[in-house]
This record gives sequence, C-alpha cells and structure tokens, in this order.
Amino acid sequence: MAMTMHVDIVSAEGAIHSGTAEMVYASAVMGELGIAPRHTQLITRLKPGDVRVDTGQGHIEHFYVSGGILEVQPHVVTILADTAVRARDLDEASALEAKRRAEEALEGKMAQYEHAKAQAELVEAIAQLHAIERLRKQYKV
Repeated sequence: MAMTMHVDIVSAEGAIHSGTAEMVYASAVMGELGIAPRHTQLITRLKPGDVRVDTGQGHIEHFYVSGGILEVQPHVVTILADTAVRARDLDEASALEAKRRAEEALEGKMAQYEHAKAQAELVEAIAQLHAIERLRKQYKV
C-alpha cells in the first residue's frame, strides 16, 4: 500500500475537497510544486491555476483556485483558496468572456487601481482556461 496524506481544499464558500492522496500538484508563486507524503513543512502563496490531487490508482482530481495559501505538514496538505471549484465545473464561455472584458479594459485609459484590477481579472481568466485545457488533454474531451 502506498503512503498517503490527508488533503483539504477550502474556499470562502466552504470545503471543496477532503480526502487522502498520494501526490498533490499546485502552482505556487515561485513555481510548480509536487507534494508527496512526509514532504517538508511549507507555507506558500498560490497563483491562480489548477491544483491536481492524485488519489492513487491513476485517478487525478482537478481543481481551480484563484489564489490563496498552501500549507504542508508531514501528512496533511491544506489549501486555503480565495475561490476554489472543481475543474469540471468551470465554464469555458464565461472564462473567455471575462478574458475579453479584461483585455478591453486594459486597452482603455483608466486609473492605476482599475488597471491592476483588470490585470488580475485577465490572469484569473487565463488560468481558468489553462485548467480547462489541461483537463481536456487528460481526458481527451
């Protein structure tokens, strides 16, 4: 039997996932992380993007997080996300529309705050589209 760890993914709306896993993959601010059981303790910020939870026997669950904090203990991984959803629940049409709106906003003249907000919305929309694409490639949809 392979070693496992407990994984919790929680957002402001509530718990999204709680269970055991053999590996967890996430996009941290400093790069992509792969976390196995007994990983050294770590706390880092997450970028908008996908989180993959390998539950074993070739089954990987995909989630999208809009950012947040990842905490690693030897047998527990906790992700506290601003927003988290199962990747299969992402709406591609909405993400494409959000990307289009953010790109249009960036082309116009606006205050620095509005510009930063539009940039953040663009990054989030692109991350959602990448999560959808990665899910499509895995399942060849």
